[in-house]
Amino acid sequence: MIRRNDNAPFSQRQLRVGELIKQSLGQIFLKDEAKVPILETKSITVTEVRMSPDLKNARVYVIPLGGKDTEHAVNILTEFSHLIRKALSKKIDMKFLPKVSFVGDKSFDYAEKIEKLIQKNK
Repeated sequence: MIRRNDNAPFSQRQLRVGELIKQSLGQIFLKDEAKVPILETKSITVTEVRMSPDLKNARVYVIPLGGKDTEHAVNILTEFSHLIRKALSKKIDMKFLPKVSFVGDKSFDYAEKIEKLIQKNK
């Protein structure tokens, strides 16, 4: 089970809403519905969405295709998050649409580092 930093497990509701937002953001980026200037959103992959317990904040982990310029992509997505949130409001029917914050996903870099260490020790 996925756990938060304070070792409390995420609720089923948080996981379900997070997955719904992840799928919706993936469709928005793929179809370029958010109209984010400067950035080709078709190359953005949403790897995970973590919801706050009150479902009012969503932390979206993203990585651009190839894993390059992650910080640049995160900065642009953060700057134009209002456009992304507007597009998300048309896809999801919720009482409160969560505030979306974007974070670069470093899990692939970490996995690659571990893989290199394993290969080195063989």
